[in-house]
Amino acid sequence: MRTGNHHVRTQIAIIGAGPAGLTLARLLHLQGISSVVIESRSREHVESRTRAGILEQPTVDLMAEIGVGDRLRREGLRHNGFYVRFDRTTHHLDFNRLLGGQATVYGQQELVKDLIEQRVDSGEPLYFNSPVTAVHTGSDEAMVTFEHAGSSVELHADFVAGCDGFHGISRTHIPEDRRNELSRTYPVAWLGILARTTPTVPEGMYCAHPNGLSVHSMRGTRITRQYLQVPAGTSLEDWSDSRIWDELATRSASDDYPELERGEIFDKSLATLRSVVCETMQHGRLFLLGDSAHIVPPTGAKGLNLAVSDACTLSHALGGYYTAGVREHLDNYSETCLPRIWAAQHFSSTLTTTLHALSDDPMEWRLRQARLRRWSGSEAEQRALGEVYLGLPFPKPWHYS
Repeated sequence: MRTGNHHVRTQIAIIGAGPAGLTLARLLHLQGISSVVIESRSREHVESRTRAGILEQPTVDLMAEIGVGDRLRREGLRHNGFYVRFDRTTHHLDFNRLLGGQATVYGQQELVKDLIEQRVDSGEPLYFNSPVTAVHTGSDEAMVTFEHAGSSVELHADFVAGCDGFHGISRTHIPEDRRNELSRTYPVAWLGILARTTPTVPEGMYCAHPNGLSVHSMRGTRITRQYLQVPAGTSLEDWSDSRIWDELATRSASDDYPELERGEIFDKSLATLRSVVCETMQHGRLFLLGDSAHIVPPTGAKGLNLAVSDACTLSHALGGYYTAGVREHLDNYSETCLPRIWAAQHFSSTLTTTLHALSDDPMEWRLRQARLRRWSGSEAEQRALGEVYLGLPFPKPWHYS
């Protein structure tokens, strides 16, 4: 990399220090491809923001391969599947027994910490507090302009990886009339809490109830992450701690497990439920990864894993380009990523429509019960669910040595 007069040169400019950007940077580093990572927020912010916590088996395997799996292996909670509770009865869907593999509970912020530490230790450039102000993608070169320490920096690169989320600058760089976007917004949100309580079951659990969904997962043996389906537009001010616990207890009531434990709630959040896919994941020298290209409802816990999958796909395509001069896989980046993205979207949509109360039509509840009985009673149904839940293989269009 060459610097001077606030001009920087690299092969790949990466906008965003989330799972997609940091994983891509590491994969490129292992191939000897230079990159600069630019993040608009502070290091403290990105290392502390609470996000997804379920890692698919391919994600866990990849982290071990790229040298960031030690703490994940020690501290991650391995789950064979998940629980579904309805009609006051609890069912365990044991995907590991049927398929092998596991899901691992490990907060996104923890994975980001590991990836940042590795990036810093490598000495490769990583700029925090550096908002991007412009992206240019010409026929011969790309350029990203960003602010850092009171100065404007021009980063010249061969390609740009947009990993800065749905509201970042990368996606909007693609002209609106060139972007093929599809979206669906659900009329509900998730009210999430972190609480100092013991998990009610040893793995994550979805409770389907006529009042709506409740979700019970964990961030350790004494901290739980729980959610309530609430109407879209709900205000946190309307939900006191006691009201939250009362509704969680109602929706999770069963005849085969003890009552839900109550305790201190130390974090509350609201998340809308929506599905978005920008099928135009590349435009000239710009490539979109993660939330820049797609949003999934939290029901399926697929967002982080799709971001890592995108990074894996792009890194292999870039490896082919730089090591063998093969442009084909870069040109086909969108087409390579989209089948796995749509499989995850379908899985998330299926869970969302089955587990949530999206209308007060009594027939809808009966139909949902019928599907839940199939999930709990059919190994064929469980195999189909488990194959996607544990993680479809990452597409790898180019194999490098």
